[in-house]
Amino acid sequence: MSVVVNSTTQHKHHVARDYAERPMIVYWEMTQACGLACRHCRAEAMPHAHPRELNRVESKRLLEQIAAFGDPLPHLILTGGDPLQRADLFEVIDDARNLGLDVSITPSATQNLTYAVIARLKAHGIQSLGLSLDGSRAELHDAVRGIPGCFDFTIRAAQLSAEFEMPIQVNTLVAQETADDLPATYELLKSLKVMRWSLFFLIAVGRGKVLQPVSPARGEAIMNWVYAQTQDAPFAIKTTEAPSYRRIALDRMRASGITAEQIQRTSVYHGFGIRDGHGILFVSNTGDIYPAGFLPLTVGNVRSDNVAEIYRDAPVMRALHNPNEFTGKCGYCEHRIICGGSRARAFAHTGDALASDPFCPYEPEK
Repeated sequence: MSVVVNSTTQHKHHVARDYAERPMIVYWEMTQACGLACRHCRAEAMPHAHPRELNRVESKRLLEQIAAFGDPLPHLILTGGDPLQRADLFEVIDDARNLGLDVSITPSATQNLTYAVIARLKAHGIQSLGLSLDGSRAELHDAVRGIPGCFDFTIRAAQLSAEFEMPIQVNTLVAQETADDLPATYELLKSLKVMRWSLFFLIAVGRGKVLQPVSPARGEAIMNWVYAQTQDAPFAIKTTEAPSYRRIALDRMRASGITAEQIQRTSVYHGFGIRDGHGILFVSNTGDIYPAGFLPLTVGNVRSDNVAEIYRDAPVMRALHNPNEFTGKCGYCEHRIICGGSRARAFAHTGDALASDPFCPYEPEK
């Protein structure tokens, strides 16, 4: 799961926005059903849908509540499981588009993601498509995804998307099992038509507990490598659940003499301040509302609660909106406004979503 905002609509998300009032991104886990068996799956997906999955009427009510956030509207990301497993997928997309919502989707790369399906997604107004690629070779990627042939399906889906001029974001897991292969994956992506590459730094939730995160020192080295690639990459590069990358990028931009005005025009600048629960909201397949998909802290349910009210006023959400309430070094770090640390990782390690992010080795002055 990651942001897949179409480059042609990005300007909508760069306008002034109070992230305590409305999120930039709402992720909706449409279903738990999926044909893959990914070793790091947050959703712990299964072959069949959960019996309490939101039905058609409840789904439409959810979309209406998301649209009620008002302008600038959030960007809706349909995720799962595999959204293609929802029989009413295209009706849902039409409902969302009729409400004025921009919609992207992160389908699973299986035999179901065909030429005809991508054509239909394009025809129904999907803005962009997210694909996961966790290795530069089939044996590496398929070992993470759990199904032989997934690598080939992913590459084929990327190629088909290019034929339809469908922007794609490629999401890559960063863990001990994948870190050494990142340069080779980057080279592979340069041969494809990619809008954005998002590197997701492992959070130990769901099945992700069986994989090993990289160390904080290795993480810093990878983030410095990422920044170096952004200087001439043919696509945008971002990090997910590694907001400390903003500190690294800012320090390196300043050290190279880039002015404040120039920094404000960079893609990393437009992510400043966004973090789990602040600019991000997640709704599960059964309607539970979370600050983020990797922060499994239930703050409400769409069957009984209003999404906007929960986002703005639930005590946990109000705390997540204010980095001055964070504890430990994240609470007094000079970068707490633009970074704030990964609230999901803090929760996974301590049980406290306001604690410091253990992945960041930076020591601020008290």
